[in-house]
Amino acid sequence: MGLRGFAGAGFIVGIAGLTASIAAGGPTGGPAGRAARSTAPADDGAAVVGERRPRRRVLDLAVRSPVLDGVGRARLLLPPGWSRDASRRWPVLWLLHGAAAGSDGGHRAWTDHTDIEELTEDADVIVVMPDGGPCGNYTDWWNRGDGGTPKWETFHLAELRQILERGYRAGTDRAVAGNAMGGLGALSYAARHRGLFRAAASFSGPVHTLYRDPAGLDVADLVELGVAIGAPSLDWTDVWGDPEEQRVVWRQHNPYDLADRLAGVRLHVSSGDGASGPYDRRRGTGRDVVESLAHTVSQEFAGKLRKLGIPVSTHFYRGTHTWPYWRRELRATLPALLAEIT
Repeated sequence: MGLRGFAGAGFIVGIAGLTASIAAGGPTGGPAGRAARSTAPADDGAAVVGERRPRRRVLDLAVRSPVLDGVGRARLLLPPGWSRDASRRWPVLWLLHGAAAGSDGGHRAWTDHTDIEELTEDADVIVVMPDGGPCGNYTDWWNRGDGGTPKWETFHLAELRQILERGYRAGTDRAVAGNAMGGLGALSYAARHRGLFRAAASFSGPVHTLYRDPAGLDVADLVELGVAIGAPSLDWTDVWGDPEEQRVVWRQHNPYDLADRLAGVRLHVSSGDGASGPYDRRRGTGRDVVESLAHTVSQEFAGKLRKLGIPVSTHFYRGTHTWPYWRRELRATLPALLAEIT
């Protein structure tokens, strides 16, 4: 298994956009913005060290985090009538980004590439879009069994969640959705933290991380590629270990293996088949193997849910691993996500 044993023109077509997106960006930098009004920190001391209000409803947070060894970022979309001093709380929709977006400000990905601001203009929810790093995989890295940074899962579901609930009037009714790596994160978070999310959706997510295709691309190859490009000084097996030698660790973070833990969560899974579709400008350039893999594992995951008797809605379509399709999928799925929490 691994990229060293995999070659072919289809693979290059499938990863070209991913590679270009990561290479074009750099680590999120710049000033944190004005100092935040004093808000209660998380249990481990993580705290907001800066706020920026680029638009009326948009609030960007910079969070000093001990589990990231630095500053983590999150973008909020605030509902009508929101105030940090309000007497009420608001439901929360979490949107998680994919791997490429994390290299140049993953917390901005959903507002940069979709119309989520317009879609939620009148919605009675707080939308939370946290940075998840260029290759964080929405997990606390295994690091050869030693643990330590980065701990993206802890940053999101412990530190940031506590900060939002203590200082930004976030409530306890939550839904989560994500594209690509974020789709993996959405279903993994919902399964690993039972009762935390009432609804979860994956758009083109690699939701069966241990799926094997000896002749083609595996999810492990995507993890290896993401780390090689997004954090070249690190080893890709630092994420969950080797998929064979540390199979237990991989299974503990694999939505397919955790499918039974999603009973009671409203679920949606979608992906394209990798062929050029209505939103692709260039036709006939070969199959997008990344989306084709997402299509295969999404179908496998949905099939397992149905065998377990767990309801899931699906949308499998002709298309590639690109934002225009995820924008469409968000528009179609958003009403159901919001209906579960409002």
